[in-house]
Amino acid sequence: MAPEDMAQTQQSQQQLKVQYQTACEDDAGQRLDNYLARVLKGVPRSMIYRILRRGEVRVNKGRVSPSYKLQVGDEIRIPPVKVSTGPVTIPSSNLHLVQDLKQRILFENELLLVVDKPAGLAAHGGSGIEFGLIEALRALYPQERFLELAHRLDRETSGALIVSKRRSALRNLHEQFRNRVVKKRYLTLVPGKWDRKLNLINAPLIRNELRSGERMVEVNFKEGAPSSTGFDIVDSFGEEATLMAAIPHTGRTHQIRVHCAYVKHPVGGDDKYGDKTFNALLKSLGLHRMFLHAARISFVDPATGRVQKVEAPLPAELAQILEVMRERHRQD
Repeated sequence: MAPEDMAQTQQSQQQLKVQYQTACEDDAGQRLDNYLARVLKGVPRSMIYRILRRGEVRVNKGRVSPSYKLQVGDEIRIPPVKVSTGPVTIPSSNLHLVQDLKQRILFENELLLVVDKPAGLAAHGGSGIEFGLIEALRALYPQERFLELAHRLDRETSGALIVSKRRSALRNLHEQFRNRVVKKRYLTLVPGKWDRKLNLINAPLIRNELRSGERMVEVNFKEGAPSSTGFDIVDSFGEEATLMAAIPHTGRTHQIRVHCAYVKHPVGGDDKYGDKTFNALLKSLGLHRMFLHAARISFVDPATGRVQKVEAPLPAELAQILEVMRERHRQD
């Protein structure tokens, strides 16, 4: 990236001694894992969960779960953490990708915005990624003192993503996610003919970390966390493929991708859980990304108290593949 397209870089934190921090009013209600991700900028989530599992993080001198919600006055012990993933770049506001985000704002008010995240852009920087969506938005909105992701999308997933402008709004949205007030609808293209009777998958998921640090999620009925996804057929291309709407009822990591793979209809273009033959077919037809798009999200707007529904249009590269599939199906 050219120097003129870069602003200053922020070095990844290298914390070499134990820290003790006290939760303030702005921290109240935030999950401990999310708090640590914010405080330890540039530290991979895998490392954060590792130090939590080992009990190296303490709250009021005791062990707590990653989902523990902080209270005002909580004393948090953070162990020494050394990161060698390189700098996280703060992009220039003139960078094309940053400017492009202006056209991708789907909804905005004084408390939050909803952006149509492009595929290939991580939600946040770190772990060798120069910068992510949130860093780009901070460059685009330098006047905003607080910009934080209300949730996340996988790097190769496109679509609607909520970003909060206020801590109070972030707490409100997190509560909505916990209480399943937020509703999301994804579109995905999968191989084979989907059984119309298969409209709900209840399969508990467990997340494993490989030696390389890569996260893999699998179905595990003994130890997995409850996970549920609804499915509706949107379009069918004979025996070759089906366009599905996926409605997650829980918010587990890689949930839709793993549930689709579990029933032998993996997400098209998914290099981690997908079908190599189907992926090769899609690539030969011109698709060079995962076919998973967050097409719609609805939530209660903290600013108005009314339900707000936001839709993200299907990206051109995905719409083009559907046209190719329809043409193939007509010829059969």
